[in-house]
Amino acid sequence: MTPVSDASQPPGPARADQASSGSASPLGQPATAGRPGLAGHPGPPGLVNVANALTVVRLLLVPVFVAFLALAGHAGATGWRLAALAAFAVASLTDLADGKLARSRGLVTDFGKIADPIADKALTGAALITLSALGELAVWVTAAILVREIGITAMRFAVIRRGVIAASPGGKLKTLLQVAAICLYLLPPSLSPPAILKEVVMAAALVVTLVTGADYVGRAVRLSRKADSSPSDQA
Repeated sequence: MTPVSDASQPPGPARADQASSGSASPLGQPATAGRPGLAGHPGPPGLVNVANALTVVRLLLVPVFVAFLALAGHAGATGWRLAALAAFAVASLTDLADGKLARSRGLVTDFGKIADPIADKALTGAALITLSALGELAVWVTAAILVREIGITAMRFAVIRRGVIAASPGGKLKTLLQVAAICLYLLPPSLSPPAILKEVVMAAALVVTLVTGADYVGRAVRLSRKADSSPSDQA
């Protein structure tokens, strides 16, 4: 007896589902629209995403912030000082937001890994250098912080092929203290706290910056030794 072809049979529930969903994969599974890679396994995030956009915004705010602070001048005009403080605060908030978004939404990209620390150092460095140029912060303080920041960033990139040096709680405290100290220095004279308070917070930021820098160097050395001592693959 010749079997009846599927085309002559009325559509059952499975066929009706396929017809209503549009298309199916060759294995009979529904196709995943708009997702590269295998079904249920989306591909890597694209370069254009909200986390990277926030990083770019932070980079763009750096010259805006410097311009506002320079316009304030040595006298510290209240309006321009507050504008500089607002630009710095917004840029600092984007630093907090882009990392959280990238990790929580799977938006970590190679661009973000490179651009994010560069944007951080550009913002902090611009603030410290401008304050020193205005004579409001000792040059040696700016130099010490920048040497640490640039040196540690370069070191992390240098050892990245051996492994990733994760951010430590001390590093987060360092960032918080730096932002707090810079914000205190950015306040106009009419709103500025006593000089001793600004100096104490900046001194704390400097100490934590140098201590965490030494910690990063130690971890990088241990990581390199561990990688060198691991057995190499045999051909």
